[in-house]
Amino acid sequence: QVQLRESGGGLVQPGGSLRLSCAASGRTSSINSMSWFRQAYGRERELVADITKSDNTKYADSVKGRFTISRDNAGDTVYLQMTTLKSEDTAIYYCSADVLYWTDDGTPVAMRAWGQGTQVTVSA
Repeated sequence: QVQLRESGGGLVQPGGSLRLSCAASGRTSSINSMSWFRQAYGRERELVADITKSDNTKYADSVKGRFTISRDNAGDTVYLQMTTLKSEDTAIYYCSADVLYWTDDGTPVAMRAWGQGTQVTVSA
């Protein structure tokens, strides 16, 4: 099992910056990639950014050039640096991990782990 805990959300003015953190614990060696998703009120959850074990990254078009995903050397903590924030970035941000591990009898288990979410509000 992998547990994820986000931190760093809050209220910021338009044009401001925030950095979100996500700390992974448990079977962290089974994590293939980590991602940030967000869900605004009344809208579906969407992928914001993703980073693989080899540090390949991808971003939603709406955040390219403004957000940066990174992780620490151990790979257990992932960050989302958000700059030039807009009101439309207001949402609950969720950390997620793509996990693959094998049980004792050799059965592969693929799953996606989720954090509890952190609120980001961009407002004057």
